[in-house]
Amino acid sequence: MLIIIRAFLLVATTLYQAIACWFEDQKPPPGQMFDVGGYRLHLYIAGNANPTIVLDHSLGGIEGYLLVEELAKLARVCIYDRAGYGWSDRSPHPRSSNQIVTELDTLLTQAGIKPPYILIGDSFGSYNVRLYAHRFPQKVIGMVLTDGLHETAMLKMSFQLQALKLFFISGFAMSILGSILGIIRLMKICQVFEVLKPELGKFPKHLLNSIKRSFCRPKHWITMSREMLNLGASGREVSIANHFGEMPIVNIKANSFFKASFWTIFIPLKGANQLRKQMHVELLKLSTNCTQLEASKSGHFIWVDQPDVIIDAVKIVLNKVAPSRPG
Repeated sequence: MLIIIRAFLLVATTLYQAIACWFEDQKPPPGQMFDVGGYRLHLYIAGNANPTIVLDHSLGGIEGYLLVEELAKLARVCIYDRAGYGWSDRSPHPRSSNQIVTELDTLLTQAGIKPPYILIGDSFGSYNVRLYAHRFPQKVIGMVLTDGLHETAMLKMSFQLQALKLFFISGFAMSILGSILGIIRLMKICQVFEVLKPELGKFPKHLLNSIKRSFCRPKHWITMSREMLNLGASGREVSIANHFGEMPIVNIKANSFFKASFWTIFIPLKGANQLRKQMHVELLKLSTNCTQLEASKSGHFIWVDQPDVIIDAVKIVLNKVAPSRPG
């Protein structure tokens, strides 16, 4: 009898997931969709002042929506969902930085977003913006890296951290099933995200909904797995993007990879933090005009824990490129 009840509940949540996705898909996205080669990417634009800020999110994240309203007060902001996330279609191509950069430039060109750009890259997104700035140096006048990665250390991870990477991938695979069965949507309804990360409560619901909508979709977790599996390839691709002359760069360093909690005792936090320390040393060498800001109250998720530091970083870059801004 218990098995029958469980099966009935799974069928019910799976049907609810399918119906909920259908209703969501009837509503237009907040931004516009642009074809980048047989599949479409979603681009949301806010603000008017030049230059244009372009955001590239973390692996699996679309956290830029949380700050779009604040950043739009400073300049025009372009937030896009990488292929497979948010409103964007899945891409048939490998999910490594070189392909992601190609898609981003095609998107900006198709949308008529003219340079110069200030690029913001969060975590894995830092790989992508660095490679973009290397491939299109005439288009980029500054960067902000929020707890970014550096390939020198990432490609030499210890066995423990390699095992942690595999653990994350297995979690993503389980989440693919969980999203198909409607379990993640049920977690959304029960506000489990806010329980796990109470800091999310300070953001407006309409901004949070853009993010949680994506996490309820199987394609989101499939894409996370693909990007994680290609992380080594991305690191090798971005290894050519380490010399940016006098370009203004602000590198934001979180206090710790994860905030200490009961569950962090199960991960090699000391090793992860040592890896981060090595990466930030290398990131500061990217430019002779590189500034480091400490997010002293934040874990790796600076956009949620201490977003004011990101606003400060953007202001620093804007001030440094002031002569490039139209009078």
